[in-house]
Amino acid sequence: MIIFVKLLLAHLIGDFILQSKSWIEDKTKNKGKSTKLYLHVLIHGALVMLLFFDLSYWPLVLGITIPHFLIDWAKLSFQKPTNKTFWFVFDQFLHLLVIVVLTLIWIYPNMSWLEYLQSLRFWSYFTALVFLVFAVSIIMNVLLYKWSSQIMDGEDQSLPNAGKYIGILERLLVFIFIITDHWEAVGFLITAKSVFRFGDLKESKDRKLTEYILIGTLLSFGFAILTSLGFQYLTRFF
Repeated sequence: MIIFVKLLLAHLIGDFILQSKSWIEDKTKNKGKSTKLYLHVLIHGALVMLLFFDLSYWPLVLGITIPHFLIDWAKLSFQKPTNKTFWFVFDQFLHLLVIVVLTLIWIYPNMSWLEYLQSLRFWSYFTALVFLVFAVSIIMNVLLYKWSSQIMDGEDQSLPNAGKYIGILERLLVFIFIITDHWEAVGFLITAKSVFRFGDLKESKDRKLTEYILIGTLLSFGFAILTSLGFQYLTRFF
């Protein structure tokens, strides 16, 4: 686990602390010709080596720097003003995936990547995430359609699809909290969402809206909790 944490820390420092706005603008403008792109990638490699402080970890340094360059280059090449949000999220997802893969390879050197892909644990994770991100959103839309059509009007001031993404994020957080045995964090998340929603519900004085939000929240958390418990039950056997 310390390997994953250090690789993640190096990524966070390199991408969000040691990368200035001027560097981002230079990379966006010059793309693959930007010297800042190469400096950025080298900084990531240096951070990994610094955090591990052991030359025997040089494969991890290469495993981070080479994919990081390719991912950033692809992002800069295909990113447009209209799809910046998508490429930012996709870029960070790919970096995180690389970190997870490198961690698994380092921890299980005798297990091939194909063997891990064929393992029940991998498919359990994958199935749980697909269900929570995609399937639950559709299921909730169907279950709540009768009521959502009654409260939606033309004066809705919410951001497009904001509720959908909030639901996805909260379900993923609940899943992570439960599989890591931090149930108290689930209670904190429910409390935090209730506090943020309280002002809107109080001002609206709309009983239908209040009931709709409560049902949606309980359904979202319910699906996440049941999925997490099911995942834990399955992983007890391997």
